Amino acid sequence: MSAVSAGILLYRLQPAGPEVWIAHMGGPFWARKHERAWSIPKGLVEPGESTLEAALREFAEEIGAPPPALAYDVLGEARQRSGKVVCAYTAQLTGGLGVEFFGSNTFTLEWPRGSGVVREYPEIDDARWVPLGEARSLVVAGQESLLDALGLRIGR
Repeated sequence: MSAVSAGILLYRLQPAGPEVWIAHMGGPFWARKHERAWSIPKGLVEPGESTLEAALREFAEEIGAPPPALAYDVLGEARQRSGKVVCAYTAQLTGGLGVEFFGSNTFTLEWPRGSGVVREYPEIDDARWVPLGEARSLVVAGQESLLDALGLRIGR
């Protein structure tokens, strides 16, 4: 059985067009990459946890603040190259609600491999609003279909 992750793809409608909230993956592998180095805030579903519960928890862990109190709808599923299935939820940010990146949880990694140097790295090192069209070239290829699904949902 494939691993299952769950995440949240927030969007907002701006005069210039829709924007989505995406996160740049942290650590040395992603440090100098921009295209195909972004993701929706997401993570593995823990035993006994619903996909929505996991999506809400992972957003808070990776962004450093709880997700906005909104009604989240299932957006769809995407299969990443690794075989992992990502279950995505979405909601529109409106009015005075905001979201900011405060910093994420970390992971430990020996880098470079075999060097004996072990460091802590953030899972996410940046998160921001990006125009929907631009986000298509930034997210990992396995998540493009989620952006397409959102575009269809909001008529873009």
